[in-house]
Amino acid sequence: MTKLIVEAHNATDLAPKDGEGSASPFVEVDFDEQRQRTQTRPKDLNPQWNEKLVFTVADPNDLLHKTIDVTVYNDRLGKSHRKNFLGRVKISGASVPFSDSEAVVQRYPLDKRDIFSQIKGDIALRIYAVPDYNETPIASNVEAVKNSDTPLREINPNRKIEEEIDQIPEPNFAADNHKTFKKKKKEKEVRTFHSIGTAAGGGGGGGQSAPPPSGTFSGVPFEAHQKPAPVFETRRDYAQAGPPAAAAAVMRMQVPSQNPEFALVETRPPVAARLRDRRGGKTGDKTASTYDLVEQMHYLYVSVVKARDLPVMDISGSLDPYVEVKLGNYKGVTRHWEKNPNPVWKQIFGFSKERLQSNLLEVTVKDKDIVKDDFVGRVIFDLSEVPLRVPPDSPLAPQWYKLEDKHGIKTTGEIMLAVWMGTQADESFPEAWHSDAHNISHVNLSNTRSKVYFSPKLYYLRVAVIEAQDLIPSDRGRAPDVIVKVLLGNQLRQTRPSQMRMVNPVWNEELMFVVSEPFEDFIIVSVEDRVGPGKDEILGRVILSVKDVPHRMETSKLPDPRWFNLHKPSDAAKEETEKKKEKFSSKIHLLLCLEAGYHVLDEATHFSSDLQPSSKHLRKQSIGILELGVLSARNLLPMKGKEGRVTDAYCVAKYGNKWVRTRTLLDTLAPRWNEQYTWEVYDPCTVITIGVFDNCHTNGNKDDARDQRIGKVRIRLSTLETDRIYTHYYPLLVLTPTGLKKHGELQLALRFTCIAWVNMVAQYGKPLLPKMHYVQPIPVKHIDLLRHQAMQIVAARLGRAEPPLRRENVEYMLDVDYHMWSLRRSKANFQRIMAVLSGLSSVCRWLDEICYWKNPITTILVHVLFLMLICYPELILPTIFLYLFVIGMWNYRFRPRHPPHMDARLSQAEFAHPDELEEEFDTFPTTQRPDIVRIRYDRLRSVAGRVQSVVGDLASQLERAQALLSWRDPRATAIFIIFSLIWAVFIYVTPFQVVALLVGLYWLRHPRFRSRLPSVPVNFFKRLPSKSEMLL
Repeated sequence: MTKLIVEAHNATDLAPKDGEGSASPFVEVDFDEQRQRTQTRPKDLNPQWNEKLVFTVADPNDLLHKTIDVTVYNDRLGKSHRKNFLGRVKISGASVPFSDSEAVVQRYPLDKRDIFSQIKGDIALRIYAVPDYNETPIASNVEAVKNSDTPLREINPNRKIEEEIDQIPEPNFAADNHKTFKKKKKEKEVRTFHSIGTAAGGGGGGGQSAPPPSGTFSGVPFEAHQKPAPVFETRRDYAQAGPPAAAAAVMRMQVPSQNPEFALVETRPPVAARLRDRRGGKTGDKTASTYDLVEQMHYLYVSVVKARDLPVMDISGSLDPYVEVKLGNYKGVTRHWEKNPNPVWKQIFGFSKERLQSNLLEVTVKDKDIVKDDFVGRVIFDLSEVPLRVPPDSPLAPQWYKLEDKHGIKTTGEIMLAVWMGTQADESFPEAWHSDAHNISHVNLSNTRSKVYFSPKLYYLRVAVIEAQDLIPSDRGRAPDVIVKVLLGNQLRQTRPSQMRMVNPVWNEELMFVVSEPFEDFIIVSVEDRVGPGKDEILGRVILSVKDVPHRMETSKLPDPRWFNLHKPSDAAKEETEKKKEKFSSKIHLLLCLEAGYHVLDEATHFSSDLQPSSKHLRKQSIGILELGVLSARNLLPMKGKEGRVTDAYCVAKYGNKWVRTRTLLDTLAPRWNEQYTWEVYDPCTVITIGVFDNCHTNGNKDDARDQRIGKVRIRLSTLETDRIYTHYYPLLVLTPTGLKKHGELQLALRFTCIAWVNMVAQYGKPLLPKMHYVQPIPVKHIDLLRHQAMQIVAARLGRAEPPLRRENVEYMLDVDYHMWSLRRSKANFQRIMAVLSGLSSVCRWLDEICYWKNPITTILVHVLFLMLICYPELILPTIFLYLFVIGMWNYRFRPRHPPHMDARLSQAEFAHPDELEEEFDTFPTTQRPDIVRIRYDRLRSVAGRVQSVVGDLASQLERAQALLSWRDPRATAIFIIFSLIWAVFIYVTPFQVVALLVGLYWLRHPRFRSRLPSVPVNFFKRLPSKSEMLL
């Protein structure tokens, strides 16, 4: 005989089921008609059981063909005898190891009971089988106990145990015994009986014993034998000793706790806005009023403007001056000017006050030389005398300072400087050379600075190709197959071949493009004849400037189409055409206009940050202000470990057409930016995106080097309360081909301030997109292509800035590959649908409980309410809306307290299969081997087959409804129309309230009057014919 051990350790992120946002879970395990359960953990969505359940396996060979059912329930704690389903796991017996040492703790995602179950979370289990070493009858056991040196001992946990116990037994359970233990209440002592096993083999003692391990025996927690708490006596007929290895393994086992790494962490940083709120709206530090969402960081600023009358240091009479600003071990250097005694630098240096290593600031002018730079003069400042500049004061005026030699004696030459203490709110902060970038050259210094960017203003260009006339093909004996190609920058569109194959073809086809201001591109329209496969002959073309295209404002009338002359592409043909221009020319009829009433989509509409039309005349006034404070990050992964460095992190935030980039903090895993930015908000139903990147261009890397992604955060503004400050650490999650990785945490401060409440409330009743998107919608098949082109234009424009916002930044922030196929994302979308439908399923289950009188009091109350609504039908709608109001007010207690963030479980990313991720990150078209592509294709066919079955079942149900009156089944249709006539007469002569009363009472009838068989209407409907048998 063999024992099956099921250790239930813990569960995480269970679904709340008690109506108060929590649950009281317990585990019930079924195996081979044996059922056992753990204790209930009240009000705990992340329970810790640490209990062991033991089952009897009659034949170890049968274990391979059996299943272990582990179900998690919510104990309603006396409210009723019903238990709520929280999830289940089915484990095949073939996967159970026959050794304790081979068993490991595994986490199993909880499965649903049906597609409408609202289940989440996972459970940690450890399952193994061990042989039963003590199978002798009870009488033999008693005789052995009498003759052994280690009898059955009585252990009192209320006094110190001096004798060590070698081994703790694992008790046996009867097949039908579902109660594992029973509490014993005594007034003086609580006693527990254990069987003391022998040291080796069978009989006598003499073996040295050990203290009882912190294990679990048949539902008793691991720690039960170490605490003088109430201990439970196992209800058994006999006890037996388990193998020593099992107890030792339980002692060594480490139970995994909840993994909180993907959770949001609320913080309370000492930002000025919070300090002001604590003091009742008053703050003593007026310098904190500009940047009140970030921590103040003080800097010593040194502005080196210019010098004059510098002395000549070289024999040749020339001077190549530069300035060295030194503070402790930090040293900043300006550019040097050749042969210039009156140089102008206009450079600013910033030294963090936290890293000041000296009380003296030394500004030295030197002469650049081949061997050793010559000393020209210097100026020394005492930091205690440096003034403090308080924003929003005007910039500090620079002053002339006489240079001194190394002995403090005035020399020839002066330098213009400004030295002050300020914060990151200073306008010199973005352009300053910072002390943490002391090893960056002047060429690469710009790649570390903070900047603000604006996306170009985008428009849709509509080109309607109507017709052409008098085309001249090279082969006049053949009917031309003519198409029109339109080229705009790198965007190429073409029409379908004209249905009329003649020299005057007609198309009547519209093509859409994306253009940006200042409209420097040209439109090249070419008419081509397909003379063969892959061979097109140009019959003529015309070049137009985008600047000359008229604008169209909203739903105004389209501009009139125009005829354009077509020219041959060769120069000779052009000259010939110019000479014969008045005599003859092929023509094309086009309608062109710039659509200013649309919003050009460069982001996915699900998380768009800008919904305004292209024309500024059509834009509405702002309704609020969004303030973002990029505070810090922690626990970043070293992205440059191979180079002997860690991470050069910077942040990029995008909202509307405004992009911001923080400065790059070099070689740190815990950067502190403390930079604050502001946006105007025109629509509350928009999303701000913040991404973190590793800068790969700080040491003169090649231009083709790509900044690495660290993670990003999306926050929807409509989920934020107005005038509230949110400060949290957001997990930086990145999905890679090897799985989900957390690259650190980003601390942000957010505040959404509303300045026009009426306009903001009115926004909820207005269309999401401008009017043109609904009056003349763009075809869905063009949306993704136009969005990709818009992203290309934005990336190209921002990539020309200094420092550039590179293509990898723009692609990651705009989710350029969001529309690509992903099995993981498809599963996530399906789970989202099921989560929404689970609410409807809960209502249906509640109605089913009412109909079957599961809770008689509730059913009686529903009967009373139903009779009231029948007698007073005018109360139906008020009751419905009052119920919705009450439910909304009840749910207000459980409203989200934190802004949303990337949910790994919702995204199905935490347990995604590696092959699915490899497919998701594959290029398009694929570059994988044919065998891998074949496997993916077969898997896709399997998924599509299931979808096909569901769609087919839905079609069958709809066709059955259609067959009620179609006479496909003449007998069924005759029965239905006769029944309809009888009901029409009955309802006509009977008051409606009586009919509704009879139907309602029949629907709410007692289960005694119900049958387990389907009802007559359901049977009749299922017998109606569908068209499934007509399919090939």
